[in-house]
Amino acid sequence: MKVKPFRGVRPPKAFVKDVASRPYDVLNSEEARREAEGNEKSLYRIIKPEIDFPAGKDEHDEDVYEKAAENFRMFQENGWLLQDEREYYYVYAQTMNGRTQYGLVVGACVEDYMSGKIRKHELTRRDKEEDRMKHVRVNDANIEPVFFAYPENGVINAIVERVIAHSPEYDFVSVDGVGHQFWLIPDEEDIRRITEVFASFPALYIADGHHRSAAAALVGAEKAGNNPNHRGDEEYNYFMAVCFPDNQLTIIDYNRLVKDLNGLTPEQFLRKLEKNFVVEPTGTEIQKPKNLHNFSIYLDGRSFSVTAKPGTYDDNDPIGQLDVTITSSLILDEILGISDLRSDKRIDFVGGIRGLGELTKRVDSGEMALALALYPVSMKQLMDIADTGNIMPPKTTWFEPKLRSGLVIHKLQ
Repeated sequence: MKVKPFRGVRPPKAFVKDVASRPYDVLNSEEARREAEGNEKSLYRIIKPEIDFPAGKDEHDEDVYEKAAENFRMFQENGWLLQDEREYYYVYAQTMNGRTQYGLVVGACVEDYMSGKIRKHELTRRDKEEDRMKHVRVNDANIEPVFFAYPENGVINAIVERVIAHSPEYDFVSVDGVGHQFWLIPDEEDIRRITEVFASFPALYIADGHHRSAAAALVGAEKAGNNPNHRGDEEYNYFMAVCFPDNQLTIIDYNRLVKDLNGLTPEQFLRKLEKNFVVEPTGTEIQKPKNLHNFSIYLDGRSFSVTAKPGTYDDNDPIGQLDVTITSSLILDEILGISDLRSDKRIDFVGGIRGLGELTKRVDSGEMALALALYPVSMKQLMDIADTGNIMPPKTTWFEPKLRSGLVIHKLQ
């Protein structure tokens, strides 16, 4: 795998908490407008620039993209973002619920993405790719990072431990209670060793940010094709990624809500469920699933533990062993008539970060008829699927904490 250090564009320490924001795709325009209110330095003015227009402005209008570029220039002119004098790798640490994960911020190689060495586990939508491509083109920069995983490595661990023994460049807690720390890696030997170790990896894995990865790589390839003097070492051949060791990452559950029981009464639904599952009542409060192939269902004010019977799944098949595959096939499709998770309006998805209480609340309110809580996917399952060229079903993985945007930006020139 090819990676390189780069001259990051970053806020001065005094401004970092004002600039840093949540990723563009975890909130809507109005939420971004509220979060940025009274803060002229908020990165939302670059990644959600429609907030600088009257409410209701279409975020895909050409003048919105132009506003992003105008604001990016203005942030640099005002000294809210400054470019480092030399190339660095960076360490970015996130602390949530007493647990810290340490990522390396690198320039990842466009060619590695295009050849499949940077492995994905989700399908992307062309309209979402094109939106982010326009954003990269107009700013000539990767404003936000993507989130990668790599096989845990002792040499990199040792370098990171040395770096974090020093005072961080940034150290703050965001409004969601997540701690963020950020260090520069100045030592040339450490930089050389990181590049060398990454070169030994057969693959990197996209954890979160499939659309941003695709957009960044496609714009890089586009620039290469448009440059008659292309050499291969230009900055546009790389895009910004934060890479975490696989053993530090946790995937949390991604649960399902269904609007109706497809014409069935609760008792009829439960009887159909018994064909492929062992169904046990667990009271009136939904429980966390205990292990793989065990699920929790909540309907009609009642909770049930539901365990797939042997023979209903294939633990030798990277896709067939997934609980999202089992439930999609044998519950959502076979019983409830939901065959297309991407487009069916009868289903909704809730990240486990919101807790099981969100599921019961929406069922008890009458908005939804049934909640289905799943056991989370493991990093090993994700990497096995990516390695075999398979694609996970929609809404399978939820990584937390999310990367904070605005700590560093990568220019393509």
